[in-house]
Amino acid sequence: MSETVFRFPAPGPEPMVTDLEGWTKVEGNPTMKTWVQHTSADGSVISGTWAATPGTWHARYKFYEFVHLIEGQITIIPDGGTPVTLRPGDAFAVEPDFSGTWTIEAPVRKHFCIKLR
Repeated sequence: MSETVFRFPAPGPEPMVTDLEGWTKVEGNPTMKTWVQHTSADGSVISGTWAATPGTWHARYKFYEFVHLIEGQITIIPDGGTPVTLRPGDAFAVEPDFSGTWTIEAPVRKHFCIKLR
């Protein structure tokens, strides 16, 4: 039987350090680290921790993502849309058809949950 409650440990020492699929640097030289810390029993959801340094990416989403911002500041601007500035403690969702910029204004750490199907 699989665990029905999973407590996140501190992120491990071996994150993925490549830019996420669909993310292109457009200003500065931001870097990201992604720790996938849990995958649902049926493989349809992943969750973990993500960290990034200041700069801007243009992102295109394929999947729904829920985020809880732990530290830093981000301004997200959907293509042709209104900027949204997010700070520590903010929680937000990004729909799978999102296309726009993520500007990391102060180093970021967030928890994420992505629905893959």
